[in-house]
Amino acid sequence: MLRVDLHPTHDSDCGKFKLRVGKPLPFGATIVQGGVNFSVYSRIATSCTLVLFSKGEQKPCATIPFKDEFRIGNVFTMVVFDLDYENIEYGFYIDGPFNAHEGHRCDKTKILMDPYAKAIGGRDVWGKAPDWSDAYQHRARICFDDFDWENDRPLETPVEDLVIYEAHVRGFTRHSSSGVKHPGTFSGIREKIAYLKELGVNCIELMPIHEFDEFENSRISSASGKMLMNYWGYSNVGFFAPKAGFAATGKLGMQVDECKTMIKELHKNGIEVILDVVFNHTAEGNERGPYISYRGIDNKTYYLLTPEGYYFNFSGCGNTLNCNNPIVRSMILDCLRYWASDYHVDGFRFDLASILGRDQNGAPMHSPPLLESLAFDPILGKCKLIAEAWDAGGLYQVGSFPAWGRWAEWNGKYRDDIRKFIKGEPGMLGAVAQRLQGSPDLYSWEGRGACASVNFITAHDGFTLYDMVSYNDKHNEANGENNSDGSNDNDSWNCGVEGETEDPAVNCLRIKQMKNAAALLLVSQGTPMILAGDEFANTQWGNNNAYCQDNEISWIDWRMLKKNRELFNFFSQMIAFRKAHPVLRNRAHFQNRDYMGSGYADITWHGQKAWDVDWSPESRRIAFLLCGHHAKGGTVDDNGIYVAMNMHWQSALFELPQLPSGMIWHVFANTDAPAPQDIWQPGKEVELADQSAFMLGSRSVVILVGKKTR
Repeated sequence: MLRVDLHPTHDSDCGKFKLRVGKPLPFGATIVQGGVNFSVYSRIATSCTLVLFSKGEQKPCATIPFKDEFRIGNVFTMVVFDLDYENIEYGFYIDGPFNAHEGHRCDKTKILMDPYAKAIGGRDVWGKAPDWSDAYQHRARICFDDFDWENDRPLETPVEDLVIYEAHVRGFTRHSSSGVKHPGTFSGIREKIAYLKELGVNCIELMPIHEFDEFENSRISSASGKMLMNYWGYSNVGFFAPKAGFAATGKLGMQVDECKTMIKELHKNGIEVILDVVFNHTAEGNERGPYISYRGIDNKTYYLLTPEGYYFNFSGCGNTLNCNNPIVRSMILDCLRYWASDYHVDGFRFDLASILGRDQNGAPMHSPPLLESLAFDPILGKCKLIAEAWDAGGLYQVGSFPAWGRWAEWNGKYRDDIRKFIKGEPGMLGAVAQRLQGSPDLYSWEGRGACASVNFITAHDGFTLYDMVSYNDKHNEANGENNSDGSNDNDSWNCGVEGETEDPAVNCLRIKQMKNAAALLLVSQGTPMILAGDEFANTQWGNNNAYCQDNEISWIDWRMLKKNRELFNFFSQMIAFRKAHPVLRNRAHFQNRDYMGSGYADITWHGQKAWDVDWSPESRRIAFLLCGHHAKGGTVDDNGIYVAMNMHWQSALFELPQLPSGMIWHVFANTDAPAPQDIWQPGKEVELADQSAFMLGSRSVVILVGKKTR
């Protein structure tokens, strides 16, 4: 017997298409037997018309009004039969009120993109100038699910075991030195998987890969004469679609499969994928911005508006999504569920996440419904949720972001305190002791533990690691904003010379300072994050806000890997050391006591004298000892690890804490020693000649391992 709901009940007005009332859920365009189900929400629309294009054509091939009986509540839905869905693009005309003071901005002359579009055309090749006369710039396409995942699933690596590597899809391989066949693409990342494994990272965090417009606010720099573009991509056009310009096959409309293939291959090699998602604003900007989607469909639902109908701008980008409106909240949930289920993504980092906790008037909420929904969502139950716990409106929630035991945070205080300590600022020992322990001063409430802290010293926003030790001041002149953009608070030190130099002493100190940063990051409790290229001293020549630079400033220069192989080796061995020692990867904070009966507390603090720290403001020397019997709360056994840090400009003798009988100290790393004696392979550490004391050079870190005598 044939199903009744597979048969059309109506003809389109033009007579070319057969129709019937559709299903309101899911929103978007869904392939059903015999046709495509279209569903779009608008609370204020008086009518809606489906606009169909043959792929790439400027003029519509058909317009199909939603009949009155095709509206269910505030949802317009219908099935269009016998569509060639592989070769069409679609949008909507929405008619309704235009009253800016009341927050309504409908315009029935604008073709609007589906907010739930799973694939988007119009920007198929990165940097190819669009036809600005085209009335429909960003085109929704039908996406069908026929990808062979080959039994792949998210890896579900414990968060404490992750070493995150933050990268930009284009910038990672776009430079001619990358040596990949498809530079600047998802496929390019696949070609670098062997490199990622050699380095040792097991999670890649990708800067925004949702469809965005690189030509947004594009212009020629008055300083450099180069085209400036929306390179970083923190300005989404569509939340459900991977960026076509990041795919080698984007011009063929195959970006969905290429992105999924990248994720599948990363998973095969034990590497998780975290996406940087931007739900705080959209590319439609402020009152002068373009009509793309949300503004014309239901402006007041999607955006936070002032009483006068203007856009709140807590994002710094012109508008702010009304994230705790139930409709918008549902869209965000639908989006994340889609990426988790259909793309097998392992987690999400939320840009300017404090915005997600603001109410419709912009005030911070005590228990934001969206954040709570994400924390308890069943489909996202194993996904990592990481908040950038501040926004451009001045809300700073590092250590206080609503968590429900699920949310981790980019720990901006870790970055600031460790940078100040490495450069030798006074009065930092107390703060640094907290950061190295996973910031119990910030994350000891609600049982959050050390895993709530994503530790980083550098990220895409700010100096690279090399620039942090090479520049006292930002140098953003190429951005064409008279060097007024970007942060002035970089906590950097140029080691005596601003920028590039041939002085061997300065360059030697810079390498040592970068090793110090890597050592501290990778022995800290919490989850470490490394900025791509830092492991071989990639530079942006002092630009700390390269958001608009689609050129050598932002592209990773792989020639630096050969030049700075010594630094790469230090990073890779430090990562291997972290993986080898569970005492460095505790979920819970230390208890500062001996609960295993080993004779040592789980962590003890030391100075130049064992068991005694000089906590005075002028002190720049500190050490800690981790008892391996307390690793992972005493559930596994490990070696003892001693880390001594001398950020003073003079060397110092550190008295070593005595080990139990039959154990001796071995040197794993010493940033003051020349390569290859600066670091050893885990398990092949060198026995220390003097077991009572260690002379630690100026501005240096030493890592010792307590092991049994042979």
